[in-house]
Amino acid sequence: MLELLLPPPVDPLWDLTEAYGLDPRPERLNLVLGVYRDQTGDTPVMAAVREAELRLAERSASKEYRGLSGNLAFNRAMLSLVLGSGPAAERAVAVQTVAGSGALRLLADLVCRTRPGTTVWISDPAYVNHRPILEAAGLTVRTYGWVDARGRADTAAMLRDLARARRDDVVLLQGCCHNPTGADPSAEAWAALAELAGRNGWVPFVDLAYHGLGDGLEADLAATRLLADRVPELLIAISCSKNFGLYNDRTGCAIVVGGSRQSARHAEAALQNAARTLYSMPPEHGAAVVTAVLEDPGLRALWLAELDGMRGRIESNRTELAARLTALGHTEEAATLAQQKGMFSMLPLTPRQMVRLRDEFAIYGTTTGRINIAGLPTDRVDCVARGIAGVLT
Repeated sequence: MLELLLPPPVDPLWDLTEAYGLDPRPERLNLVLGVYRDQTGDTPVMAAVREAELRLAERSASKEYRGLSGNLAFNRAMLSLVLGSGPAAERAVAVQTVAGSGALRLLADLVCRTRPGTTVWISDPAYVNHRPILEAAGLTVRTYGWVDARGRADTAAMLRDLARARRDDVVLLQGCCHNPTGADPSAEAWAALAELAGRNGWVPFVDLAYHGLGDGLEADLAATRLLADRVPELLIAISCSKNFGLYNDRTGCAIVVGGSRQSARHAEAALQNAARTLYSMPPEHGAAVVTAVLEDPGLRALWLAELDGMRGRIESNRTELAARLTALGHTEEAATLAQQKGMFSMLPLTPRQMVRLRDEFAIYGTTTGRINIAGLPTDRVDCVARGIAGVLT
């Protein structure tokens, strides 16, 4: 049987990470994987998370099964965090998942179970795992434009392409801090998207993986809340990997906003059934940590302060890199870079130039040009700027 297996496609992120691990150069720099790193290059455990873990360990609660929806207190906390107290929260349900990727897959299975073969639109470019997850669930994938030739958000192209989305199609949108481009629509563009969805009848599907790391938590959630208030149905996949630093605890949530409370409850049952056949129930630890942080006023305030500090460091890295590129004579590239948001930036480099950046300067990014700004040590900004300038000339 195993002889019939064909070699799977290479995952570009993990393939580059493996190559980085084999690179003997001590000055090599890994800007591939989307993890936050501090000035020393470490990925820290947030103080609020550490304190919550200590409290949980002291309490030593039972490890019995939670149920198909996972930690119910966590689900309530996620609904409150993402949707606030608006009317949409009254017709919404949440199910804990195995991280954000698990939420994407569970919601994709829900779509396929409802309408097999549904067309889902994703941005071009998109997060590298969007298409594989959606196609693995049996959905048809099409793309819509996202950025112009200079790497800036292209609202006209996006609206033009999505005007072709049909009733009951699904449109996957990243709620903030677009991966891989760092280019986000304006508030006016989000309003136009909501109006288009309502008029043409397609269902928005929001991927929230970086909220809090762009313009601040409330600002980063504004687009999702706008859609929830203006469209009858909305799907939301949430990751706690980045903004809580729970990368290997695989903590996430799937939210469905229905046209009514009853339709949302039906969706919840369908999500539970899908989870039962995929992994039965999600792990408890990360959800318990997030719940402890969000329910305790002191821990919540500490977490928000830490999140703001992470966002500030990311902004500082991006601003400084743009300034260094400007000083080296690459003003247009620097201007585009400065407008981007979140953990990632898309460099204006060809695949060949990205290979040169790796081979000649020991700087690892994806061949599409994406680098992890949040993983850039402060004392290496100048060498990255010089490397980029070196392959641009």
